[in-house]
Amino acid sequence: MKKVLIAERGEIAVRIAGACAELELGSVSVYADDDADALHVTSADEAWALPTGGAVDPYLDMDALVDVAQRSGADTVHPGCGPLSENAEFARRVVAAGLTWVGPDPETMEVLGDKIAARALADSVGAALVVGTAGPIDTADEAVAFAQKHGLPIALKAAHGGGGLGLRVARRLDEVSDLFDSAVREAVAVFGRGECFVEQYLDRPRHVEAQLLGDGRGGIVVIDVRDCSVQRRHQKLVAESPAPFLTGEQIETVVDTARSIAAAVSYRGAGTVEFLVSRSGVVSFLEFGTALAVEHASTEQTTGVDLVRHQLLIADDRPIEAVDRPSPRGHSLTFRVTAEDPGRGFLPAPAVVSALALPGGPGVRIDSGVVVGGAVPAGRDSLLLTVTVTGRDRDGAIRRARRCLTALTVEGPATSLPFHRLLLDEPAFTAPEGRTGVHTRWIETELDGLELLAVPTPGSPRATATLRTWVEVDGRRVAIGLPAAVTTADVVAALTAAVVAPEA
Repeated sequence: MKKVLIAERGEIAVRIAGACAELELGSVSVYADDDADALHVTSADEAWALPTGGAVDPYLDMDALVDVAQRSGADTVHPGCGPLSENAEFARRVVAAGLTWVGPDPETMEVLGDKIAARALADSVGAALVVGTAGPIDTADEAVAFAQKHGLPIALKAAHGGGGLGLRVARRLDEVSDLFDSAVREAVAVFGRGECFVEQYLDRPRHVEAQLLGDGRGGIVVIDVRDCSVQRRHQKLVAESPAPFLTGEQIETVVDTARSIAAAVSYRGAGTVEFLVSRSGVVSFLEFGTALAVEHASTEQTTGVDLVRHQLLIADDRPIEAVDRPSPRGHSLTFRVTAEDPGRGFLPAPAVVSALALPGGPGVRIDSGVVVGGAVPAGRDSLLLTVTVTGRDRDGAIRRARRCLTALTVEGPATSLPFHRLLLDEPAFTAPEGRTGVHTRWIETELDGLELLAVPTPGSPRATATLRTWVEVDGRRVAIGLPAAVTTADVVAALTAAVVAPEA
């Protein structure tokens, strides 16, 4: 392994480029036209443009990404943590091109990426599961029949979904049919496949997950169990490590189940095994994520294990350096700061970042995907940066987080920052009585005062315009791209004349 193509954008691409530098590996970033000035573009050793204007989002264009990897001389592809990181077909194409894939084998991804197959695998190793259909259902009538037999609420879930996409929760019988159709439509639009299944929906559960590493030969190391219960629309906003307020028995259930499932497929790379913990304390397997989790920073800070480094080492067929279940070094909280307006239901609010002041001090880690003058283009992942704070214990981490988030300034877009500040003074989260009141739908159902955080937001930033044309060099047609903001007819004419002019 010598050079890594990073098939991702934003904060995580910057993170991977840094890990490559520390391992003295070359790195190649990719970008679409609307991301030409993004931080991740300059964080790698090289930057290559992706074809823009086609039917497929440039960052999801598998053929283009493999082509750039080959033309740039990269011998390895790291898919980051976006949709392609859990796409077995992309992994298969990378391997077929003779490149190293940073992640599990495509066959493993196929099994674990299919939620129905993953449920069957979990069942085979004795994992606790909520009641659900054994396979995909074909009609809304089957979902209605399931609800009539097992009761409401029920979850209608895309078999190949993730991140809360392709998921609908029905709480009344008369809405099951419409929600099933909606889940299928979204699954087809986002994942290209519409198979859906049904399972009982646990009301007000906590979300906990085991972070593990596998060597691909059956060796599994469990690094951490973290909590990601603070969510909006089933997408995580806060992670903390180690997961608080779990009994020893619950932790062992999570760890043993995660290890058993991973060992059953000889898992390779970093993986996240997710669970729900019911209000009565029952632990149930949810899904197995094959991507690097955005929340990995809390685990890294608490355990001292560099997960991206280990991803690269394992892909290079080197042994896992981390020990099993390392003793935690304090308590960490990771906050996802997104370009969203929490006072308006966390609606995306893209705008140019006009000012950015980052906190520092002991126990503070910032992973940013933007700089002043940058923006998250409309329609892309709204994540701006993550803030991870570590304290001696949970109370210490919360106090440190209050200081850091007060000192953090992000001007331009509306952000989730006011929500995080509010969260740190909510008894349900701070748990003064030693028991958390937060659950996966707490924001939507119980948190008061969120609407007061709404702010006027500027219009969406204009996409970075790029003029694409061509010149001839020694008779060969060469495509070029120029930022439209600095491009005039005179500039193009002068550039063309300079390129094609014969040597004196």
